[in-house]
Amino acid sequence: MTVLHPETRVGHVHLKVADLDRAIGFYSGILGFDVTQRYGTQAAFLSAGGYHHHIGLNTWESKGGKPPPPGHTGLYHTAFLFPDRKSLAQVLKRIVEANYPLDGASDHGVSEAIYLSDPDGNGVELYRDRPEADWPRNPDGTLSMTTGQLDLHKLLSEA
Repeated sequence: MTVLHPETRVGHVHLKVADLDRAIGFYSGILGFDVTQRYGTQAAFLSAGGYHHHIGLNTWESKGGKPPPPGHTGLYHTAFLFPDRKSLAQVLKRIVEANYPLDGASDHGVSEAIYLSDPDGNGVELYRDRPEADWPRNPDGTLSMTTGQLDLHKLLSEA
């Protein structure tokens, strides 16, 4: 069996979008990613912390397009890991202030997650991991992930 090096990470995601400015408005204007480069009206690259890009957005094959209907294959969601609870609370505050709808929020024991869809219907998960020492475990040591309710009001109070 081939095993990946344990430091392997997903470096970036490229999304086909229908309207570049609308997508930038969501990923930059609401979530807070910085636009690092733009190719006219067809593509843009965004990042956190000055990296060349975490998100690529383009309309090369999708300008004016529609999301795939339910029941079809495609991207379920992208997941953006925040370094701590306060950072997650701050992005939640921006979402609430923008009056942008949430699809859900869960406490998974190992992490706390907020779910929403971007303007093109792509699922987005915003989450923070708890310290590994605090992860719930079964008696045999395996993880015991759960799906409980995340208290968004309490999270917002930490913004």
